[in-house]
Amino acid sequence: MRPFELLEPGTLREALAALEPVDARPMSGGTAIMLMMKAGVLNPARLVSLRRLGLEGIQVSNSTLCIGAMTSLRALEKSAVVAQGWPVITRTLRTLSNVRVRNVATLGGHLAHGDPHMDLPPLLSALGATVTIAGPKGERTSPVEALYSGYLETTLKKGELITNVEIPALGKKRAAYLKCTTRSADDWPALGVAVVMDGDKPTIVVSAATDKPIRLASPEAAESLHIESDLHGSAAYKKQLLKVYLKRAIDEARNARY
Repeated sequence: MRPFELLEPGTLREALAALEPVDARPMSGGTAIMLMMKAGVLNPARLVSLRRLGLEGIQVSNSTLCIGAMTSLRALEKSAVVAQGWPVITRTLRTLSNVRVRNVATLGGHLAHGDPHMDLPPLLSALGATVTIAGPKGERTSPVEALYSGYLETTLKKGELITNVEIPALGKKRAAYLKCTTRSADDWPALGVAVVMDGDKPTIVVSAATDKPIRLASPEAAESLHIESDLHGSAAYKKQLLKVYLKRAIDEARNARY
């Protein structure tokens, strides 16, 4: 692994300034970036740790769930506030990787990584979540759904950081997230399906079988969806999985009891 400089700024302004060099990369929990560096996929000369920026925390404001980007996935999983108002997130986190990873990985890093096999991007997209993004040109907001442009590709610009995530109240809506793993339950999924039911109208977002989370206009639209082959299954196999898991996810969301 290439030698690198590690900086730990104490303010957001300092962090943004430290990210100005072309070969600088932000690091939140570090669970993904360190693996990519060891594999030689990334070779930054500088890592900028975000752990001292005070971006942790979970609270509800005007019925909206507000989560700091540096909040660990484990803290999110164990939150009574999340379990009460957004139980589908709690259920999803229980089989997201393993507890050792969830103790370290952060929500912001999870969303910024851009891997279509991640569990929360499709679910948060279906829930209508938005992110606050800070960068050299100021602050902007974006739907989680608009963060992704392709496999390991995001719409985050150079030097931009996710600082906060907001998830609207479920109200009378019902939600479910199902995934199919080809090995252990906490393995990378071959397919992920998130469904939010508003009455009889479903919002459907598919991932893992696609190069980014994809919203379906209707259940029937799954037939024409472009499916990607990978180590977790062929396109034909995943196409069949989608037929089965889409129906299961819709049924589970309809029958969800909070």
